Amino acid sequence: MKDDLKPSQIFQFLDEILTENSINPLSLNPHKKLITSFAELETIITTITTDKKFIFALGDTLEQIVYAQVQNFPENIFWDFDFLVKSMVKQALIADAGAISFFKSFGEKMILLINLFGIKQEIRFRYVHDFMYGFDWAKWVQKEPETRYQSDPFNLVFLDDLLIKGEKLIKHLNYGQVTSYKLGKTGYRNPFDFSREPEDEKLLFHSLAQEKLIPVEIWNWDTVPVWNKPFQEMRQELALKLNIQPQDHS
Repeated sequence: MKDDLKPSQIFQFLDEILTENSINPLSLNPHKKLITSFAELETIITTITTDKKFIFALGDTLEQIVYAQVQNFPENIFWDFDFLVKSMVKQALIADAGAISFFKSFGEKMILLINLFGIKQEIRFRYVHDFMYGFDWAKWVQKEPETRYQSDPFNLVFLDDLLIKGEKLIKHLNYGQVTSYKLGKTGYRNPFDFSREPEDEKLLFHSLAQEKLIPVEIWNWDTVPVWNKPFQEMRQELALKLNIQPQDHS
């Protein structure tokens, strides 16, 4: 974060990062085209805390995350951040005196994850949608619902588990042991049977949002995350219903 920024400019700077990188900040919110700006999110945050060190640490961590997403997922389509920011604030407040340490740890894990799954390493996913909108988290909770059902969608334990999963996947890819993650002709991996070309991804995700089939409606600061639905199956069914074509791996 730039040292000469005033507290009121911290989150405006994050909006400028998106603009400078030619990002069209589309929201998945069915009632709104563009995301809630970071400047608007700052207004909410300052009603919760006015601690300058806290706000600067939050802004600095978000700057790293936004930069990493822009660099590793340049073709990402939907850029909502509302509930992620709320989650960071909530977890840091619970950490109390350890808030700054939490932001540091959270930022480090997020950067590792984004670098691991993006275009700069072997996995090469095109979008960060499955992570940000809670599909990965819902699958994680469903594996051990008794202990995970109340977990935050962006908790550190979940991030650690995703890091382990990503590292294992890279090893399997390097040894040619994975058949469901083939590179498509556009150079991205798609573990799904259906196409995730931009227009298909937009159509499917807009439809999922309209039908309330998004585990974490991250565009809503006050959303209640949902894990106990067969999201993957419903997504597959909706792709068929919308006549989205099979993924072309040729």
